[in-house]
Amino acid sequence: MLSNIFIKNLLQMKKILTLLLFCLSFQFLNGQSFNGFALYNGQGSNTTYLIDENENIAHTWNMNTECNYAVQLKNNGNLVRGTKYNQNILGGAAEGGRVQEIDPLGNIVWDYIYSSSNHLSHHDLTLIGENVLLTAWEVKSAAELTAAGYTGNIGSAGKWPTHFIELEPDGNGGANIVWEWHIWDHLCQDTDPNKPNYVNNISDHPERIDINMIQGGGGPGGGGGDWFHVNGVDYNEDLDQIAFSSRFSSEIYIIDHSTTTLEATSSSGGNSGMGGDILYRWGNPSNYGMSGTQVIASEVHDVRWITDDGRPNGGFLQIFNNRGISNNQSTIDGIETPLDPATGYTYLRNPGQAFEPINYTTRYECLYSAPGQSASDRMSNGNIYVNASGGQGGAGVMYEVDSLGNIVWGPYQAGSQKGFRYECNYPGIIALQSYINTNTTSCFISWDCDGQGNCIDPGTGNGQYSSLSDCNNECISTSVVDHVNHIFVYPNPVNKYLNINSEGLKEVYDIFGSKVISSDKNKIDIGHLSNGVYSLSIAERHVKFIKR
Repeated sequence: MLSNIFIKNLLQMKKILTLLLFCLSFQFLNGQSFNGFALYNGQGSNTTYLIDENENIAHTWNMNTECNYAVQLKNNGNLVRGTKYNQNILGGAAEGGRVQEIDPLGNIVWDYIYSSSNHLSHHDLTLIGENVLLTAWEVKSAAELTAAGYTGNIGSAGKWPTHFIELEPDGNGGANIVWEWHIWDHLCQDTDPNKPNYVNNISDHPERIDINMIQGGGGPGGGGGDWFHVNGVDYNEDLDQIAFSSRFSSEIYIIDHSTTTLEATSSSGGNSGMGGDILYRWGNPSNYGMSGTQVIASEVHDVRWITDDGRPNGGFLQIFNNRGISNNQSTIDGIETPLDPATGYTYLRNPGQAFEPINYTTRYECLYSAPGQSASDRMSNGNIYVNASGGQGGAGVMYEVDSLGNIVWGPYQAGSQKGFRYECNYPGIIALQSYINTNTTSCFISWDCDGQGNCIDPGTGNGQYSSLSDCNNECISTSVVDHVNHIFVYPNPVNKYLNINSEGLKEVYDIFGSKVISSDKNKIDIGHLSNGVYSLSIAERHVKFIKR
């Protein structure tokens, strides 16, 4: 454990230094949209769209089934898509029953059906490496609910508590379930001491869900069969934890994914030592008998971890709070979770009090309100991406704002249910380059020196400089020219790549006469060398240059 803590402390120090560097450069980024793409599926549509920063369609996936809500892009450029299975027996909001991986040409790589009279995938999904985590319902009968201490109304369809399944492609066009978590295994009640899940006081057990905390709900069968309605899920690779949001509980939760499936049914095991119990919850303290502000007044969607790579609020949870201010005003709320530094995997809470923070840490008031669905993200330049689905001002509006609230991209009327933004350097975008329209995006523009002190875009996206300014700094500088020996070396001084117009073996020596590089290439990477003066030798011809 000490080694884990030590490593985490080192990582935290790295993150702090990265953040400081980001802050020093942030003033130059404000007011700019990031270059990249948005991925979405229109409401009730069979087509998934990838649009660039200029709002032009860069690629489409046209399928013969309707997307039920979420689509994501894998590192290999393939699309993962939840879809409606046409033989579902159960039916509720955002019913699914099927998930597919699709290549850039629209071919189905693997296909998995999760639909029966007892269970059904629905609403949202997220990626865990190459695997897919699905949200799903499972049916519990009136007898099962009564035995578990449920006291509310039970409709003809029973109740449909949430569970998660993790799918691993089997390499044969299908997938296998490799991990599960069921909320049913982590319920409690304080009304009937004769039931096995009885606790004396709900407030003493925030790690469990009170089966009676929601007396309403929605969905099929009357009596609110879909009584919990998980509508957002995300995965944190660094912590190996899962966050999810619940519409009807007005709350967000964190659970441990490092458990085995068996441990996930219990209260022990995993990195947290808590098995499948709730590690953290926020938004509605009354759900576990605590006083405090109910910050999530009603619907909430799309809980996401902000990427912790130095961007503002990295590591925070971010939610689309559908009615954050009023019935007409949605907000994007950021929550700084109280991760316990002593364990690195559990969350601090003062005894007898709700989990902190007592209120949201950051808030952005959306320009378009949305009563349901929707999504958000925080970009590497600090901007906030918003997808307000089906709300005031038009269904599925996507846009991006800077730190001052200025719109720097959009609004784009997409009819989108849940959108994702991907930056140019995302592996899945790079993998898609040869399949997408590159005429209107700057993602794949790169620059090279032409050998005469000029910068050119070769049009391949594979140049050595990502921006014209970087290229100018390197190429348009004093070059070393040996007219007698016809050697042309540029740029000089040089930072990263040294270009030589002469064929043959090139050898680079430091001021002490030690050979540091030997190469037959005409473009040599010297970025690893220390600053100073060096000598380039080609067939007994010598030229000096400066590494800066």
